[in-house]
Parts: sequence; C-alpha cells; structure tokens
Amino acid sequence: MCVAVPAEVIEIKDDNIGVVDYGDLRQEVRLDLVDVKVGEFVLVHVGFAIQKLSREEGLSTRELFKEVYAAMEE
Repeated sequence: MCVAVPAEVIEIKDDNIGVVDYGDLRQEVRLDLVDVKVGEFVLVHVGFAIQKLSREEGLSTRELFKEVYAAMEE
C-alpha cells in the first residue's frame, strides 16, 4: 500500500527543494510537482510533494495519522 503524508512547508530552498514539517519530523522534499509557498500544506509521497492541501485538510489528516499510529501501538 502506498501512503502520502501531509506536511507543512516551512522553508523553500534553491532547486525546488523544500523543508517540510510532519509534526514530529522535518525533512527535505522535492517541490517540482506543486507550486507552494511557506506555510502551505502538501501531501508527500516518496520524497516528492505531490498535491497541495488546505490548512484544515492538512491538520485534520495529520491528526488521523496520529490516531492510527497510537492505535497500532496498543
């Protein structure tokens, strides 16, 4: 199964590289497929931002992921 994870763009570097925040982790990803600004949310799959999300969608989906992970640890 393939999963894309929501993240907030916190920095944009040269060569379409962005730093995103997943809530507990920051990572560099490629921004070649989307036109985004700092503060916007994206879905990230295999190191690429593949789609923009609204802030509400990003935060809501992030919370769902946290709930799923917590349930898996029980």
